[in-house]
This record gives sequence, C-alpha cells and structure tokens, in this order.
Amino acid sequence: MSTILMKTENLVVGYGGRPVLNGVNIELRHNEILCLIGHNGAGKTTLIKALFGLLPRQGGQILLDGRPLYHIEPRQLTIAGVSLVPEGRGIFPGLTVAEIMKVGMWATGVPAAQREERVEWVLSILPMMRAFYHRRAGTLSGGQQQMVSIGRALLRQPRCLLMDEPSIGLAPKLFQDLLGPIRELQQRTGMAILLVEQNVKEALKISDRVVAMKSGSIICETVPAKLQDNGTLMALY
Repeated sequence: MSTILMKTENLVVGYGGRPVLNGVNIELRHNEILCLIGHNGAGKTTLIKALFGLLPRQGGQILLDGRPLYHIEPRQLTIAGVSLVPEGRGIFPGLTVAEIMKVGMWATGVPAAQREERVEWVLSILPMMRAFYHRRAGTLSGGQQQMVSIGRALLRQPRCLLMDEPSIGLAPKLFQDLLGPIRELQQRTGMAILLVEQNVKEALKISDRVVAMKSGSIICETVPAKLQDNGTLMALY
C-alpha cells in the first residue's frame, strides 16, 4: 500500500479567476502530522478548502488513495474518511453541544444504531467536553468551542483530519491541552493530519514533517528539528 493518503499535482485554485495557489504539489502521508506554515495570505486556508471540496480547482489534480477526485464534495470526502476542523470553529451558538453532535452525525451519515457509541468514543478522547455537553455553544469559552469543533470532526472516525488554525484565540497552554489528545489518537490509529497553524513553535512539537508556503507556492519541505532556530524559521516568512 502506498504511504501517500492525499496529494496534489500542480494544483491551481483562486477566487474570481485570479489564482491564489500556483501549481502546488503536496503529499499527506498515512500516520503523520504534516504542519503547513507560512505568512498570512500565503494560501494555506485556500489549500485546506480546496482539499475539502469547498473551492473549485482551476487546474491540476487532487488525489485520494492514488485516485483523482474530479468533482469533490465535502460529504463525499467525509464518507471517504476525510474530516475538517474549520478556521473560526464554525459551530452553531444557539445549539447545545449535544445537539451539535447529533446534527454532525446526521450530516456525516453515522448510522443511527452507532450514534450513542460514537459520542462516547469522542468523549473518551476529549473527556473535558462532558462538563459542558448540555450547554449552548454560544455560552462556551473559545477553548471549549474549539474542542466542540474538533469533537464534531472526529464523529466519523476519520483517517484524515484537516485542521485550519485551531489555536486562534487560545492561550498556548490551552492549545497544548487540545492537541495532546489529538496527537495521541493519531499515533494510536495511524490517522493522517494536515495542520495549518500560525502558532508554529507549539505545532512543531507534535508534527512529523513541515511544509512552508509563500505567495501561493511551496517553498520548503523539512522536519521540525531543522526549524528550531528562530533565524531559520523566520527566513521562511
């Protein structure tokens, strides 16, 4: 079996006919956390959205398990084992956490007979959610809301998790508390994670490889150990 789960080949994506990604080639492998870094506007979120079918391709290909995805839809990808933790969390503030989980299971096609067990599985990974499981999401702190967003993405038990800026608005310690269980789950299950993150120092602690983007192109692929020096890291920005 190939080590590559998802990849792009000369991917071109943009808005209003203007390209943002310029021939991007990137590989996400089984059983790894790949950290994607770069300056604001480099194209990181555009890449995540394209991989999850939220933006159309203008050129190139996206492949999953070696097969090109021609007409990508989020539901199709979810069924294939790909989940997204979006930038800004994207939860419904008027719903309770329990209701958000129910909607998430319905939307992603979790069989009704498995839903109770699936919720318990998610809560075993993120046990702090039990304390606010019946509260409305709009009353939760930023860290609690991010936990809900991650929990919802895990409901389908994905083999590939796309995470877009999960640290936004969070203190470093809280970010560590969120990523610790995810790293543990990834190592236990062999899940692949693409992590787009501005909190680079914390993200590098749990990553296996790093790819840097600049102005819509990949400029560097390396390992975290080679980016411990601030000067080396800042040169990529």
